[in-house]
Amino acid sequence: MRRAGTGKRMLLAMAVAVMLAGSVSGCNGKISSIVSESMGTEGFSDAQMMLIVASERNRCQKIYTDQIWDTVVDDAGTTFQTYLLEEIQKFLKELKVMNLLADERQISLSAREKEELNALADSYYESMSDADRAYTGATRDDVYTMYEAYHRANRLVDALTQNVNLEVSDSEARVITVCEASFLQESEAQAFFNRVTEDGVDFSTAVKESNLEGTAEKSVGRGERSKSYEDAVFALESGQISPVFQDGERWYVVKCVNDYDENATLDRKQKMALERKNQAFRQIYDSFAEDHQVESNGSFWEKLSLKDGTESQTDDFFEQYRQAMDGEN
Repeated sequence: MRRAGTGKRMLLAMAVAVMLAGSVSGCNGKISSIVSESMGTEGFSDAQMMLIVASERNRCQKIYTDQIWDTVVDDAGTTFQTYLLEEIQKFLKELKVMNLLADERQISLSAREKEELNALADSYYESMSDADRAYTGATRDDVYTMYEAYHRANRLVDALTQNVNLEVSDSEARVITVCEASFLQESEAQAFFNRVTEDGVDFSTAVKESNLEGTAEKSVGRGERSKSYEDAVFALESGQISPVFQDGERWYVVKCVNDYDENATLDRKQKMALERKNQAFRQIYDSFAEDHQVESNGSFWEKLSLKDGTESQTDDFFEQYRQAMDGEN
């Protein structure tokens, strides 16, 4: 499971792409927080979970300030604090289940991997301040335990998807840049088309003069719009303007600004390959997870307050892993 870098990233419910956060007013180090009822499997200790909580809480707060915690994020009144706590629980549950599956598949780490993880654990623990250590209650061995679990989850994904075809063609992933003008009436669209083609009026100028809603440049990838829209715009070369065409209840005139955005296409190819890998992994993981339910001990999470731990600053638990381990397995 990786946040950035290679195509070996693991996609979990929150995928560590979502901001995580958390704080605790009284960690006691008891191993009672994430347990598998069906397997009787010992879970992560409070201190081990707090390593993730502290790093993500601080990362989030540095970006959004400490005013973010009470911000409402949906119509149900959910605060950002509640949302992040729920996401971190999902992550820890899935991390635990993935390690159970890794056990079943007999995925073990090599001597070299253990050596690298030990060095990483030493480095991260040494980077923690006294306030960080007090806030999390974590020891150096706790750091190693979480890095090992995280790394084994990566290894599991690689093992279960090693034969998946991740090849994505440029055609499938192609991204173009367009400006579009949208109308309710075909006659309005035709009049606009005549202005920008026969009269030679600049497309953007015509949009402004027609009081149309914003038509700033936008990227469009294959499969993101309807077939009728794609048939019209993906046939254009840079600088060309489409004839009037209908898509749903609206009529369009589209100018192609760039018929092949190389960087955006490459990025989309990587994302599509990752999605294929995740789908293949999920077919196996979801079936296993149904029979290996992991529950949280609510008492731990009820103690958490994202407004606590003001002296703690550590925020790069996963970043240090990425820098040390990307490409190593």
